[in-house]
Amino acid sequence: MNAYRVKLRHLAPAERDQLEKLSRSRTAPARVNERARLLLALHRGETITSVAKGLHMTRHNIYNWIRRFNENGLKGLEDRPRSGRPHTYTIDERVEVIATALTHPDDLNLPFGCWTLDRLEAYLNEEKKISIKRSRIDELLLEEGLKWRKQETWYGKKVDPEFKKKEHLSKRSIRRLLKAVA
Repeated sequence: MNAYRVKLRHLAPAERDQLEKLSRSRTAPARVNERARLLLALHRGETITSVAKGLHMTRHNIYNWIRRFNENGLKGLEDRPRSGRPHTYTIDERVEVIATALTHPDDLNLPFGCWTLDRLEAYLNEEKKISIKRSRIDELLLEEGLKWRKQETWYGKKVDPEFKKKEHLSKRSIRRLLKAVA
């Protein structure tokens, strides 16, 4: 079948409603959103050339999406699985990395109070026998929605009860010193 002879098939009302919803969605993948918009534009009677220009796509790509939609319906708008290298680490190893990162080092009798990527890498390599680099640990944590936070230097109230008095005294002494220098 010649790709340039493909025409958009008739849309059922339910399909058109679903395409409208996808074209306005803020949560659907951007590519699916764009494909829904191109099909709706063609359904409204726009030419393939004008749709291609408006969406910055080639005509050939538009014909491919029309063909996939005609054959598979709304499922045809989704990306197909892509080939690529499989995950290097097993699910169990990935779970162990996440679990270790979420465990406080004190609970593991380690001599430090917080994790760094270097400490986590060393612990996983030596204790858990998971050969993993710090950059991959960071990627795994980000995939799970975990982010490093800056270590806080103190928590809650100030330890020194006289802090307020000292704070004001030091500000005044700095001003006096600046006046004396001027």
